[in-house]
Amino acid sequence: MRPRAERRQASSLSSHWMSLVLEELDYGVLLLTADGRVLHCNLAARRNLDGDHPLELVDNQVRVRDPKDAQAMADALQGAQRDGLRCLLRLGEGAAKANVVVVPLNRDVAQAAVLLVLERRQLCGELAAQWFALRYGLTPTETEVLKALSAGARPGDVAAQQGVAISTVRTQIQSIRAKSGADSIGELLRQLAMLPPLMSALRMELN
Repeated sequence: MRPRAERRQASSLSSHWMSLVLEELDYGVLLLTADGRVLHCNLAARRNLDGDHPLELVDNQVRVRDPKDAQAMADALQGAQRDGLRCLLRLGEGAAKANVVVVPLNRDVAQAAVLLVLERRQLCGELAAQWFALRYGLTPTETEVLKALSAGARPGDVAAQQGVAISTVRTQIQSIRAKSGADSIGELLRQLAMLPPLMSALRMELN
């Protein structure tokens, strides 16, 4: 009986560790059954599934807000669980559009499941941008410029948001590039995109 008990304990620990791993990710991740019942929803996903996202959580079920997306969502979940098909869904309309990757988890398991990975709404999360700013000694104003750039804003947009001249923003961008060693805005954004998508580790750096 002891080996069996040890196996159960190992399985329980493994499940707990996997839950912790999912919570660390700065990507929204949901583990579902084929009918949309939520087995796990990490912190990033819970933050993403707000009023602007085309998906929502209702009574531990994932549902589409727009009825026009219902068939595509149902087909993707069924195809993933039944046939092992993965796909990229484009849900919602207008500003609420969002990409969702559907991945089957049906290899060597007693019960198949489906993984949903939500797109990030920014090039990097706010905590990652803060970590980057601390790493390179950016000023508070430069940090706000960095966050705006990571959200897709152009220098002119940043100047309008902050109520300053565009020349001021360009000077701040030059300072950020000099401190981080980036040769261009494109290289700066590449550095941000390459940051590890982790949550609590970044929170620890900020404390």
